[in-house]
Amino acid sequence: MKASLQAKMGQSMTLTPQLLQSIRLLQVTSLQLEQELQQVLERNPLLEQETEEDESAPPSDADTAAQETAAWDELPEPMFLSGGGHAGDAEDDATARIAAGESSDPRQRLLQQLQLRCDARELAMAAYWLDRCDDRGYLEEEPQALARQGAAQLADALPDATCETLLDARQRLLLDGEWPGMAAADPGECLLAQLRALPAGDARALALRIVGEHLDLLASHDHAALAARLKSSPDAVAAAVALILSLQPHPVEQPPEPETAAIVPDVITWRAADGWQVRLSARSAPRLRLCAYAEQASGHEGMRGLLEEARWLLRSLGIRNETLLKTARVLVTRQQAFLERGEEAIAPLTLKEVAEEIGVHESTVSRITTGKYIQTPRGTLELKRLFAVRLEGAEVSGTAIKAMVRRLIEDEPAHAPLGDEVIAAMLARQGIRVARRTVAKYREQLSIAPARLRRRERNPRTRGASRTRRCGWAERVAQGRTKQGRT
Repeated sequence: MKASLQAKMGQSMTLTPQLLQSIRLLQVTSLQLEQELQQVLERNPLLEQETEEDESAPPSDADTAAQETAAWDELPEPMFLSGGGHAGDAEDDATARIAAGESSDPRQRLLQQLQLRCDARELAMAAYWLDRCDDRGYLEEEPQALARQGAAQLADALPDATCETLLDARQRLLLDGEWPGMAAADPGECLLAQLRALPAGDARALALRIVGEHLDLLASHDHAALAARLKSSPDAVAAAVALILSLQPHPVEQPPEPETAAIVPDVITWRAADGWQVRLSARSAPRLRLCAYAEQASGHEGMRGLLEEARWLLRSLGIRNETLLKTARVLVTRQQAFLERGEEAIAPLTLKEVAEEIGVHESTVSRITTGKYIQTPRGTLELKRLFAVRLEGAEVSGTAIKAMVRRLIEDEPAHAPLGDEVIAAMLARQGIRVARRTVAKYREQLSIAPARLRRRERNPRTRGASRTRRCGWAERVAQGRTKQGRT
């Protein structure tokens, strides 16, 4: 191979921490912004929050700097706001590749924990087993087959990695104190591993026998048969069953359901005598300013960095607020019919159209409308709700047609439900030509049954005939174990 030197010219862009902060502030919600600014106020003594008394006072030089809103042509080209470089793809979002503090993959987090107490050989075998687990933590194939494949695959890197050593590594992973049941072959093995990790006791001993020998009786909730088979008292069986039901059905614990948070509107719009008015809510546009002694502190070397940080934050907040207000005004102006008459009047509107009207990149509009809400006379709506895709071949949006389909079905005669073809014909008489399959697609998205099933549901003789019994937790465990045994 011959070494050579080659000169190459190209353009690239470096995303500094300050520029990344400007992009990130575009997409944070009002609650996130409030928490972040509170942390900044605690960290930077040159910033302070304005009070209601301060707002009535004449603006000072520090207030002027705080209220300065940067023009978008002073920043890099709109390509920057999409995260792309001049030599790259404009649709590629570089900010999406910023590393998070911790991996969301539980297998990667477990490997990081194992690094603290395992050598390189044990870690490599543990990584092999974790790579063969699904998102729930179960092995995707039979352990013996995977052990044979692993011995052949790791022969070069680990010459002493045999089927037996790999199976021993899986057993240690299975009984790991922090993640018991990981790399289990079936739900029964997962439950046994979790039980073995618990302190010894009569209930634990009986639970081990139930899971290992009588999981079918547990799934059928036949406690009397369990007591007879185990020759134990009903109270002891009940305590063992309660212990089993307290375990995790999967090795990887599912994340808890997020708590329902109150929606705080970022923008408020109302109809006044001279038209629709739009303004930012107080929590969406917090008012910060530089302290009175900030300029004097600029001569101090230790304060110079804090002053630069404060000025850039105020500038970034100005960009965020101005962009949010401009975007909301365009959305309200273009969707006045929707705000006045409802979903059937929503007009086709895309991110690109709004971006061209306010003079920013399309990805900037996407960021500033993500997770933001607007308070309207029709309720508090997500800003994304005001966008609608134009249906091909029609002058109205798909959202409007979907609302029309819902209204027609709600108003249909109870004894003669409307079919998809009939609904398409009724829309055509209104000048909206859509195919039958389009009506069927919107009907399915609205979770509305076909006409023949709606007629059957309204018949009292057949009502409730299609109800099915839901399986409980124990039934699902037993079904998973039976399926594993068949394979």
